[in-house]
Amino acid sequence: MRIGLIAPPWLPVPPPAYGGTETVIDGLARGLQELGHDVHLFTVGESTCPVSRDYLYPAACEPMGESVAEAAHVLAAYEAFAGLDIIHDHTTLGALFAGARRGRHPPLVTTSHAPFTPQTRRIFAEIAGHAAIVAISHAQARTANEVPVTAVIHHGIDLQIHKPGPGDGGYLLFVGRMAAEKGVHHAVRVARAAGQRLVIAAKMRTPGKRQYFEHQVRPLLQPGDDLPSEQPLQPRLDLMRRATALLDPITWCEPFGLVMVEALAAGTPVLAFPNGAAPEIVEHGKTGFLCRDEKEMICAVGHLSQIRRTDCRTAAEQRFSIRRMALDHERLYRQILLGRAGRARQPRACTLRGGGRLDQISA
Repeated sequence: MRIGLIAPPWLPVPPPAYGGTETVIDGLARGLQELGHDVHLFTVGESTCPVSRDYLYPAACEPMGESVAEAAHVLAAYEAFAGLDIIHDHTTLGALFAGARRGRHPPLVTTSHAPFTPQTRRIFAEIAGHAAIVAISHAQARTANEVPVTAVIHHGIDLQIHKPGPGDGGYLLFVGRMAAEKGVHHAVRVARAAGQRLVIAAKMRTPGKRQYFEHQVRPLLQPGDDLPSEQPLQPRLDLMRRATALLDPITWCEPFGLVMVEALAAGTPVLAFPNGAAPEIVEHGKTGFLCRDEKEMICAVGHLSQIRRTDCRTAAEQRFSIRRMALDHERLYRQILLGRAGRARQPRACTLRGGGRLDQISA
């Protein structure tokens, strides 16, 4: 198949540091190419993903989220991909604009990488009239309400980059945005009560994130504690491999949670609050613990010796590889193209097998 992937214009693919959506797009592009497909990526000129690339902007656009810049980007993408077999759009604006093209584009798939909200449900309800919608977890799909979700496909990561480690660093680890919904303050309190050192690798670039740190996190730190720092990929991987466990006390319905998968790939158990997609990623008692509150998480730290790091790695290999993600998407694309060729209805729904494997798509 000749497949076009459209990335947002805000970060290169792959991203130099944090960037979950761009990391997933990079893995999907490479995974589909390894399956023998002709993959084309519309991104920004700084991108280095090793597939055929096109772009409008030489560098990532700033400020992030500026609608005019995104509109020009996606319009250029649809013009560039007009002759392909199928387009998979990872923006929201692009899939919405495609409806105005009145069928003047290949069959379209779009993935919702963000939570469904009253505003985005309105947008995706419109998109559903001309595109197949992919959710990234069952938890996210349950919040779609009236929006018809075509498939639920979990993310995958590059297991050649995310390698297992010994967990010999003697510290607990938090990785993510410096934000209240990510629960950094919970992680600090849990580590303190458990008598463990906590390393915080956090993105803290905006005034809101810095304010949260100053008001809710810094007061919990003691002299000698490590201050949060944003880590590039390789140092972050090293931290993950040597951590005793990852603390992920999220307080919101997070659509997926890529950092939990990265921890499992490193052989590192995950202690998480059971919100969002966490129960779809962490196998309680086998690859970590799902804890209802700080008290349970503090207790779970004392039971980490029950978790085998090899089980964490095996779960990542079986459920969250790039190849599994690419195969699931390939199956979806083929079903859509067969439906188009046979004048059948668009696919409606799917079930999963094995924590993310596409089992069947109803046409």
